[in-house]
Order: sequence, then C-alpha cells, then structure tokens
Amino acid sequence: MTEQLLKVRDLKIEGRSDETWNPIINGAGFDLKKGEVLGLIGESGAGKSTLGLAAMGFTRDGCRISGGSVEFDGIDLVNASADVKRNLLGKRIAYVAQSAAASFNPAHKLIDQHTEAAVQHNVLSRADSEADGIELYRKLRLPNPEEIGFRYPHQVSGGQLQRAMTAMAMACRPDLIIFDEPTTALDVTTQIEVLASIREIVEEFDTAAIYITHDLAVVAQMADRIKVMLKGDEVEEAETREMLSNPKEEYTKSLWAVRSFQRPQKPAVQTGSTPVVSVKNVTAAYGKVKVLHDVSFDIHSGRTVAVVGESGSGKSTAARCITGLLPPMQGHIEFDGEVLPLDYRKRNKMQLRQAQMIYQMADTALNPRKTIGELIGRPVQFYMGLTGNEKRRRVEQLLEEIELEPTQYINRLPSELSGGQKQRIGIARALAAEPKFIICDEVTSALDQLVAEGILKLLAKLQDELGLSYMFITHDLATVKSISDEVVVMKDGRVVEQGPKDEMFKPPHHAYTDLLLSSVPEMDPDWLTDLLKQRGVDNIGDAAVSNM
Repeated sequence: MTEQLLKVRDLKIEGRSDETWNPIINGAGFDLKKGEVLGLIGESGAGKSTLGLAAMGFTRDGCRISGGSVEFDGIDLVNASADVKRNLLGKRIAYVAQSAAASFNPAHKLIDQHTEAAVQHNVLSRADSEADGIELYRKLRLPNPEEIGFRYPHQVSGGQLQRAMTAMAMACRPDLIIFDEPTTALDVTTQIEVLASIREIVEEFDTAAIYITHDLAVVAQMADRIKVMLKGDEVEEAETREMLSNPKEEYTKSLWAVRSFQRPQKPAVQTGSTPVVSVKNVTAAYGKVKVLHDVSFDIHSGRTVAVVGESGSGKSTAARCITGLLPPMQGHIEFDGEVLPLDYRKRNKMQLRQAQMIYQMADTALNPRKTIGELIGRPVQFYMGLTGNEKRRRVEQLLEEIELEPTQYINRLPSELSGGQKQRIGIARALAAEPKFIICDEVTSALDQLVAEGILKLLAKLQDELGLSYMFITHDLATVKSISDEVVVMKDGRVVEQGPKDEMFKPPHHAYTDLLLSSVPEMDPDWLTDLLKQRGVDNIGDAAVSNM
C-alpha cells in the first residue's frame, strides 16, 4: 500500500443542464493517509458532497469528471473499470449518506442490508456479519441492538436510521470512509456517542476518512486537517488547530463568525389570552406501543416554541398529532380555542391550510418526479385558487423569499438541488398556503451555518410581518437560543420541563436539560475528549457509549 492512500489532483467536475455542461468543481486536490481524517466544509452548493463522491470514483447522474485524477492505493479510479470499482466499493471504500431515510431500501430489514456487502465481498459469513452488526449497533448505542436490525427502515427514528447506516458502512472495516453529514439527524447527546464511536473505528482500524459537514464544532472534533470550499473552488486548507485559530481567507473568517443572530426574549404572554395551538393531555401510540404520555403545551400568536429532546423523545410524534396525521388515543388539540378533529381527513380546507408542516427529511418529502415550480405551485393552487400567470408569479415570489433565483430553479427537479436547497423548497411549500401556524421539523439541520442563519432570519422576518406562530422541533440548542420564545423539553414521550427561553438556559435545570446543554459541541479540538473524561471515560469506544 502506498504512503498516501488517496491522491486527488486538479479534479474538475461538470454538471449537465439543457445540453450544456457547467462547472461544479474547479480543480480540487488533496492527499489522505491511512488513519487521517480530512474535514470538508463550506456552504450549501460548495461542492463538498460532489468532491466526496468523486473520491470514490463516482459522480451523480448528470455529472462527469472532466479533468484531473483520483488515485486510491495506486488505482486510477477515474479510468477504472466497473468491475474494479465494484470490488472496491463497500469493501475497501464505504460511504455514509446525509439522508439515511432516502438511502435504505424500504422493503428490506436493516440487518439484511447491513450484511449484504460483507457477504458479497466474502469478508464474513452471513451469521458472523449479523453478529458483528449487532455489536456495531451496540457501539453506536442503538436501542435493543439484538432486535433493532430486524426492523424495517420506517420502523425506526431518523437518528436511529442514521446510526444504522454508519454501522453498515463499517461492516467490512474499509480503508476509506466518506462521511457525508453523518450526524445531521442526531440530537446532541446521541451525536457525542456517534462521534466517539466513529473516532474509535478510525483509530482502531487505521481508517482514512473524509468528513463532510457544515458544523464547524463537529469538524473540530473529527478532522486532522480542514479544507474550505466555496462554489466549487478551494478557499484554503490547513491543520485543524491552525485553521480554527488563524484562518487566512475572509470567507473562512465569515464561517467562523456565524450564528450571531439572537432574537430577544419577548414579554410574557398575557394572562387569559387564547393560544393559537393548545396540546391538551395528549397520549398517542404506534400500534400498541405508547410513544406520548399526557403531553400538554401551548403556542401563542406570533411566538416560537422550541421542542427539544433526543431522538425518539416524541417531538415529531407530537407534531403528527397536531396535524392530524396521528390521531391521539387520549386528549385533544385546540386551534384558536376550537377543538380540532383528531384525524386530518375530517378537517376542512381552512383548518388544513392554517397549520402547515416542514419535514425533516427533504429528500423523502419532495416528489422526485415534480419540478420545483410544480411542488410549490400545487398548494398555491389548492389553497389560494391561483392558476396560470398569477400562480407562477406567486411561486416566483416564494422562491425569492427563500433566496433561490426563480429563473434558475423553477424548472429543476429535486435531484438537481443540494440538501440545503431542497430543505428551502420545503419551507416555500409550507409558506404557499399562507398559514397561521407552521411546524418546523429540523428545518435547518440540512443547512450549512451561513444558510441556516439566513433561514432563521427569514423565518423571524415572516413571523413579524405575518404574525406566524412556530413549533420549532430541533436538536440544535444554538438554534433554540437564536429563535425561540419558549422551550419545551421532552424525553421518552413526556414533557420534563418547559418555560420561557431565558429561564430555561439558566440553572438550576432538570437533569436531562442539563445533559442536553452540556452536550453542545464547541469549536475546540479537545472538547469531545475532555467531555468524555468529565463523564468518567478515559478512552473513546465502548465505554464512551455505554457510560453516557
């Protein structure tokens, strides 16, 4: 094996649009040794994921490598045959996608998909691969590791599914893993455990990795070196500590300075005022399994209530009850003081219009066969009755509000957009109904920090102009501090603490709230190691997971 496991030289990638090839990557290059982690950062559309995929010798449909080279352990991946790549991918090179929900086959159980690569590449027998999968599930702190692999993808939460995909990538103990936003869907407590486990795998098996993320605090914990990209161009690259302490370029400095946006605490709600949405003693279940237990909270006009908690705590389930997608077993939902029908199919068009939802997984929420104009135009026509030129003008206006150029995006398909761009389309689609109340389910989780800050400012502006009320589901406590007025903390389907934002971030806290607050990563390369030691863990690994 060569000293440099991966060599990328002057790589150029183009994408096709209307018979024209346009540049996506404008001559990128880097080296990667065994056991080394390179962090790729930059805003949405910078080319991070495209470059990460190209490191596997792969490009998405409609893209091509137009120049440069990619050499893995002496093998030219740009010109390698399909058979050569097939023998490498999954065995020596693995990939962890940003959206696990869109990447798993919904018709097969998790364990069947986990064992496929190891069995096909003759790395392990089916029985040994299954046993190893269960052990990896345990390391990644998935609940019931002996049983969870025998579920289908739709039967686990988004965070659990992302961890299952990380385990699947590790099944053959590859030489190189590309991690494309692997903790995007995870709450802060679970993120720590997954990051610790990833670091253990990289160190134990001397695995090289490319870690793609927009979270600067996370990349500080994971990467030996950081490369910054902008619109397909390399901005700068340096050792992690040097990059964090002394960035050279203005763009990099702007990344370091984001998340300055903070909405001031609003005055207390007037006594006796009627909430826009009131959740009253709601208990709900999936099948026979109760997942919400006597949940109650209010959301008032023009205010944002952040609902936080780890994966599986019931945040999104509460949202499904409010929208009528999951009728509660007990309790009820009130809108402007009137009790809503529990099932959305029994609600009238006005009731449906006034409460909209922006989903966490933009990949699975947008019909891949519809153009952006059609996706946004459907609610414009259904709720507002607009057609023809009026409908198109409204769609263009909504695209401008989410900072996407209408002429460039209105005729594109979702597959032609970045993850952050797709999430913004979800926001525009919700705004198209001109609702009074919007549920924002992890709406900034797929966005880089610069774009996320812009979206938060946009949502705040819309709230002030239109009097919108938000239920903001998130695991990002920086977002909670930025935009919320009240905070509801959930764990195991119950509300454990709630109150005004300023009070919630001051001690004393409920023990679980304190755990959440202490788990927010900091832009210090030693933060994760120090935190594990504070929690009684000397080394990363099984102990890090089992003792948290």
